[in-house]
Amino acid sequence: MSDEEETSVFNMGLGRNKALDEQVEHPGQNPFRNLPKRFYKEASVEPRDGGYAVLLDGRGVKTPAKTPLVLPSHALAQAVADEWAGQGERIDPRSMWFTKLANTAIDRVTPRRDAVVDELAAFSNADLICYMADHPVGLAQRQAAHWSPLIVWAEEVLGASLRVTPGLIHVPQDEAALAAMRAAIEAASDFELAGLHNAVTLTGSTVIGLALLHGRLTVEQAFEAAHVDEAWQAYLSGEDEDEAARLATRREELADTARFLALVRENAADVA
Repeated sequence: MSDEEETSVFNMGLGRNKALDEQVEHPGQNPFRNLPKRFYKEASVEPRDGGYAVLLDGRGVKTPAKTPLVLPSHALAQAVADEWAGQGERIDPRSMWFTKLANTAIDRVTPRRDAVVDELAAFSNADLICYMADHPVGLAQRQAAHWSPLIVWAEEVLGASLRVTPGLIHVPQDEAALAAMRAAIEAASDFELAGLHNAVTLTGSTVIGLALLHGRLTVEQAFEAAHVDEAWQAYLSGEDEDEAARLATRREELADTARFLALVRENAADVA
């Protein structure tokens, strides 16, 4: 099989990082109908073009946009190779989180980096942690316990003095605060931006995403900070099975995103 043929099969599996329901059929239908067969025996890593390439039987993997999949750290490249090595008879993108985020960085962040930064910076103008409840008292206390230290961290470390308001009515942030948040976002590499964007989407907060990126929060702390309201509702009404399953999936995705960010930074640019 030629390199081009391998790329075509790969594209069938992952598309252009579409949503899961666009990649495979819905439950109740044949779950393997749209998944390509495995066409390789081994996955490996080698230094290439200032980074690390993932190889399948010695041939370089390409992204859905047919760009060589070259990663900034050996640790991330090995994790991606392990995903490929771990596939069975079919290539299932649902089990390839690191590959998906790496593809996103190369195909969707690098070509439109300014637009991604703009989107995240705009998100900072309505950050979750800036809208604290003043009642009920129990919820207000929980929000303050999780969010107030992050407001302080954003000012002391990021230089962003964020406005905090009670209730849900939008209050625009000062331009200086937004500029500081944007600077923190712009400092991220393309691969970090891919992970950061995912973290912000999962948590509803640019501050929480940046705190996770910089190691200020663990995955568990980030998840709890992002879901104070859900935890409060479960405390009042008891746990709903469907909601618990949804949150468990989100927690797992956030953990995988945090691991991706850690792998990006682990021995990055250490090519001999």
